Amino acid sequence: MEITQALHRAAQQTPDLPATIVGERVRTWTECRDRVARLAAALQELGVGAGDRVAMLSLNSDRFHEYLFAVPWAGGVVTPVNIRWSPAEIAFSLEDAGAAVLVVDDAFVPAVPAILEAAPVVRTVVYAGDGAVPDGMVGFEELVAGHEPVDDARRGGAEPYGIYYTGGTTGTPKGVVLSHANLLSSALGSTAAGSFMTPGGRYLHAAPMFHLADGAAWGARNVVGGTHVIVPMFTPAGVAAAIAEHEVTDVLLVPTMIQMLVDAPEAADADLTSLRHLLYGASPISEAVLERAAKRLPAAEFTQAYGMTELSPVATLLQPADHAVDHLRRSAGRAAPHAEVKIVDEEDREVPYGTVGEIVSRGPHVMLGYWNRPEETATALRGGWMHTGDGGRMDEQGYVYVVDRIKDMIVSGGENVYSVEVENALAKHPDVASCAVIGVPDDEWGERVHAVVVPAAGATPSADELREHVKGLIAGYKAPRSVEFRDALPISGAGKILKRDLRAEHWSGSDRAVS
Repeated sequence: MEITQALHRAAQQTPDLPATIVGERVRTWTECRDRVARLAAALQELGVGAGDRVAMLSLNSDRFHEYLFAVPWAGGVVTPVNIRWSPAEIAFSLEDAGAAVLVVDDAFVPAVPAILEAAPVVRTVVYAGDGAVPDGMVGFEELVAGHEPVDDARRGGAEPYGIYYTGGTTGTPKGVVLSHANLLSSALGSTAAGSFMTPGGRYLHAAPMFHLADGAAWGARNVVGGTHVIVPMFTPAGVAAAIAEHEVTDVLLVPTMIQMLVDAPEAADADLTSLRHLLYGASPISEAVLERAAKRLPAAEFTQAYGMTELSPVATLLQPADHAVDHLRRSAGRAAPHAEVKIVDEEDREVPYGTVGEIVSRGPHVMLGYWNRPEETATALRGGWMHTGDGGRMDEQGYVYVVDRIKDMIVSGGENVYSVEVENALAKHPDVASCAVIGVPDDEWGERVHAVVVPAAGATPSADELREHVKGLIAGYKAPRSVEFRDALPISGAGKILKRDLRAEHWSGSDRAVS
């Protein structure tokens, strides 16, 4: 199983079909394969060999699509970079992965000097924009034009395809190593479910391409054939226009994006009738948003995917027919065709139906491990099952309901935020004596990052002041959207902060402590 097999097959079977559409720029699958083979040759000349990591920091583009193929074609390992991270977080991931080559687009050229200063491992920066090549960089288009195609290195199977960084429970990102077989198993299993992707259709990349949620849809589109329509980033008007102009059949959005799309006045007149499959994840969709979306997108079927980066990323699917059953809409669906899922207790024993425990999954989609973190890998994969850190229950039909997070994580607008990262940043402010960060319900974002702060003696910090302080240390989306000040935090007999008590005040009356 090789990621590049899909490119060879598409160029053979649909050579003149558009592979990518970005605005007015259209490239066929024949052109795509040729450009990938030339870019791979250039990467090899830059020193990329078997297993070497190549990072990309970019908004969505056709060049991102080509990068995802060209790096393994050259023998390397992709390392997509979170575009919302601070320069310090970006530099950490580059150093941790040992990425000697970094590809950037116009949006991130200004950040390069700070990144290079903090990440000396980077030897070469490739400019993947449309303007003049900045000093000190090499041009993506010049590399493609200046090299003859090379043969595919044919990496595949259990060999690593990519390192995808996720937030760390210890406060620093950790790399999830996924093989070709991991990703293709997830793509094949998801498409086998029958409601994931229209064969030969057009998928719109509106979610960020660095994120494995969109990466899963990229892989599924390649498996079933068709075209990638790409917009730089999500905006309601831009997504609506792209769907209408290019007759998009499939798209992946988080519930927050769906709400924004169906409610946006600037998208109200767009013809969205071509849409057949709307995939979503990160959280269940609210009744109100689902009702409005169904009216606005009458031809679209809705499928929810639950999983995580470590699961490549799909573990369960809530099928379109399930959305017609009231109580099932609050579930995360049932195990996808490629996955096995169960609920276990603290001793890893399977619990009876209806009992809350930890959600675990086993199958060919489970990661190889965490990059250079053998102890954390062993803990997560104990017994051959990936321990998700999510608390849930399963009913007699196998539907999984996520009810809490064992790992201290918040999902806000589709982005994972680990509380310890935010707490570490807050604690560096001189006016903060102690703090706790939790997720609380939010109508727009599903959950929002909420900080409970005990000020230092005599100090009176403001919420805005603390937010700006956090944004200077970590990505802005991780900063608390709300802050409350207290004289003390609830503490257990063992001296631990009782976050469950803090969350209970906000989630009372709900059978879930997550959204």
